Amino acid sequence: MQQGSEALSLRQVVGVLRRRAALIVLCVVVLAGAAYGFSKLAARKYTASASVVFNNSTLTQQIVGLQSNGSGVSLLARQANELELIKRGDMAAKTASQIGHGLTEQSVDESVSVAGQGESSVVDVSATSTSPVLAAEIANTYVRRFVDEQTNANRAFFKSARVAVRKELAALPPRQRYGADGLLLQERAQTLGLLSTLKEGGVQIAAEAQPPASPSSPHTSTNASIGGVLGLFIGIALALMLERVDRRIKGSEDLETVYDLPLLGAVPRSRALARRGAALPPAEAETFGLIRAHLRLLNGDRDLHTIAIVSAAAGEGKTTIARRLAEAAARAGSRVLLLEMNLRHPTLAEQLDVQPGPGAVEVLIGDARMDEATRSIALEATSPGGRASGRTLDVLLAGATLPPDPSALLESQAMAAVLEHARSAYDLVVIDTPALASVSDAFPLLTKVDGVVIVGRIEHSRRDAAERLRQTLSDSGVPLLGVIANGAKATGSGLYQRGGRSSSEALASTNGASAPEALMPAGKV
Repeated sequence: MQQGSEALSLRQVVGVLRRRAALIVLCVVVLAGAAYGFSKLAARKYTASASVVFNNSTLTQQIVGLQSNGSGVSLLARQANELELIKRGDMAAKTASQIGHGLTEQSVDESVSVAGQGESSVVDVSATSTSPVLAAEIANTYVRRFVDEQTNANRAFFKSARVAVRKELAALPPRQRYGADGLLLQERAQTLGLLSTLKEGGVQIAAEAQPPASPSSPHTSTNASIGGVLGLFIGIALALMLERVDRRIKGSEDLETVYDLPLLGAVPRSRALARRGAALPPAEAETFGLIRAHLRLLNGDRDLHTIAIVSAAAGEGKTTIARRLAEAAARAGSRVLLLEMNLRHPTLAEQLDVQPGPGAVEVLIGDARMDEATRSIALEATSPGGRASGRTLDVLLAGATLPPDPSALLESQAMAAVLEHARSAYDLVVIDTPALASVSDAFPLLTKVDGVVIVGRIEHSRRDAAERLRQTLSDSGVPLLGVIANGAKATGSGLYQRGGRSSSEALASTNGASAPEALMPAGKV
């Protein structure tokens, strides 16, 4: 996703669909089930079709001595005339009257449809009813009445034409009456008399309707399939709409995309992380060891002695992440200082289960020396029966008295001196900072460290706050290292996953060494 853009990238859309898969499946099941249920409850209807064929030959017109005008009429126009001929008139009323059974002209008219068969002179008359027998009866009665009326109309036409020819013959002088003209009129009159007795009116029944064996509607399986497809589209639309409304970051990939930084690790949800003064279980401890190794691999050509842990808002777990990352480095044999610079709402003393006392504030204002304010905390073993090996972690808490203006202390020369001293005395300095979206205290500090790691809590961090922080940090030239996803879903092995492989596998393939070798101390992260 481009910076500041509201459009979702393909990668984000795939992530949304995965997270909202249950909603999408629910929509598909509900709509497909509803369509299936309504189809089952709907009355079954049957459609029967009869067909008629029109005699479009001009032979009859030539016999009676009329000029044919059909040669200039297109096939489609002629077919349209035939369809209109069947539809017009009172066929529906006569059909209803003949059949009875409570049928009305309107019901017959609504049940009957007329359609041509391609570019032929054959026309289908279809009738639909809840009874297959009644559907066939309506279609057959309709076409029979139509054919009968056309036959009667033709007979009447031939009779009237015969009368007209006889009048014309009688009007001829005696000499012409027995001449060629008279003989021609006599022959025409005889032909018209013969045609008036025929039972053919230019249209015939081509096929009678038979009661259908299966209903024409509803199509249960088709309707269920359509309902399922509609449910799929509605589910996807709802998922994307909810993603727009819910601005929380949903996964590790979202965090990477928003900050445009590599993912250093995904810390699983675990109550053990914030437990007071206790070591982590092996799975959680390994997660932070992998994060430390990932930092080393991604920044192999840089000396990262001072790292600031930041977050956009409070409650995202940056203090816990800073503490556990510092402990992981100390257990690996590095000399580590955990520096608490959240001078407004410090919580590290509570997490470490130690009493507050002189700390960073006293050092910065000159009331205490750094070695006096720094505490050394023994690290416990991370597994039952394991050895702590005398590893310790040095901690410089915020202090006993909080300053009225923390930002002034953080951008002071005293702060720069503290960082310089810590950089020379320790292999690694991990700095806990205040939330950047709440106050601006930490921004002067971020330009003085070797690297900055951003922590975001899954299902808690807001995308808009993260985007603003990214913009601010990018414009300020802060040395950003990567992001850590806090509160991610843990895998079965306790390791965070990337691309279908555990991080230990990924790290080993990156540097050609095994995971334990990648975690060995090297005088820095």
